[in-house]
Amino acid sequence: MNKKYLKWIFIIGLLILALIVVIGVALTTGELQISIFDVWNILQKGQGSIEYTIIHDIRLPRILLGLAVGGALSVSGVILQAIYRNPLVEPYTLGISGGASLGIAIVFVFGLHLSLGALILPFAGFTGALLSMILVYYLAIKQGKIKIQHMLLIGLMISFIASSALMLLMSISSTENLHGIIFWIMGSLDEPNRTLINLNLGVSVFGLVATCFFVQPLNALRLGEEKARHLGINTETAIRTLFLIASLLAGVSVAVAGVIGFVGLIIPHLMRLWVGSDYRILILSSYISGSIFIILSDAVARTIILPNELPIGVITGIIGGSIFVVVLSRSSKKII
Repeated sequence: MNKKYLKWIFIIGLLILALIVVIGVALTTGELQISIFDVWNILQKGQGSIEYTIIHDIRLPRILLGLAVGGALSVSGVILQAIYRNPLVEPYTLGISGGASLGIAIVFVFGLHLSLGALILPFAGFTGALLSMILVYYLAIKQGKIKIQHMLLIGLMISFIASSALMLLMSISSTENLHGIIFWIMGSLDEPNRTLINLNLGVSVFGLVATCFFVQPLNALRLGEEKARHLGINTETAIRTLFLIASLLAGVSVAVAGVIGFVGLIIPHLMRLWVGSDYRILILSSYISGSIFIILSDAVARTIILPNELPIGVITGIIGGSIFVVVLSRSSKKII
């Protein structure tokens, strides 16, 4: 077997092992410490103990949501950086988080969560993200063709407009609503609704599989659209489909878990430095690494100031940003 493929198998195996270790850490750490050797016995005994409730109803759902959100945001970042050929692009650059945050703020300001129930929050978040994505996409089309740079600039402007509108709503909000908006914006995996968690996990896995079918176009786009066309790639169709997948992954993740920044920017960068820019390995390694990063960040957020909990966005921003700066400053590799 080719040495390159053996190396890729080793890397994926190492990442899966790291993911298993991180899941074990997340299951056992918290206000109530549980030995990893007791977890299986607790789950086998079933309901009736506080340990079972903590593992099955609190920690396990957070792990599944972290796996889904981390993987989805990372793959979304990989796709968008490939389309734009710009290492600074991430899912939130195109106004996705701004639209979702604005939708959530509207719900809080008008008290819709009190009359319509808690499920209106993820629905409003996804609706805001979806409207932003549609607006960016159609404003970027000129003469039937997508203008990549126009799309990036339009996304940035929509993000700024949404942020300004969000600050306006926050300035007229009550103290209680303001706290809810701010906490949601910082992100959290504390989602009790199993249907939403399963939906996010399903969309995340679907996005991963769908992206793997576009490995060849993604590798060709590294050379530029013109050269990709000469290689027989239908760039217009590929870019439209990939943009839809990336937007879906980011939109659903933001709607359920809130705005968790840096994941779609940092993880693809670090994986490129480690495994290279071949999307046959980059997509899957980014998905697993993103899941590891989010699950571990959530474990830190839950335990660092016990008995209170920090928003996960605080941890991803501080830890992820610091690691990224250190690694990037010491690396001489080209990252895209």
